Amino acid sequence: MGDVVWVSVGLDLSWVLASSLRQKILKVLFEKREMQIMKLVTSVGSTYNDLNRNLLILEKEGIIINEYPVRVRQGKVRNIRLNRENPKTKLLLAALKSLDGENKTPLR
Repeated sequence: MGDVVWVSVGLDLSWVLASSLRQKILKVLFEKREMQIMKLVTSVGSTYNDLNRNLLILEKEGIIINEYPVRVRQGKVRNIRLNRENPKTKLLLAALKSLDGENKTPLR
């Protein structure tokens, strides 16, 4: 029955969660709500290029939203946040909660 739900929203859950980096990104964004791209790089212990590649996958699925709220002298500030209105995001967070079992910070 659970598989029918995943298919009904067009999400390949195993593919999205196959990357430990994508899992880390989702967990950090769940806890912080929104984060600047370079702070997210540091938080998940990745490089900008690896993080950006995984963010593009999540953005394509509609799971995250890129925002450029402020222009600074040498570019733009890029904020990343979860698209909590997307059913795919809700399913992914539930799956992460299930994978984590009893975690210090339960996902809701």
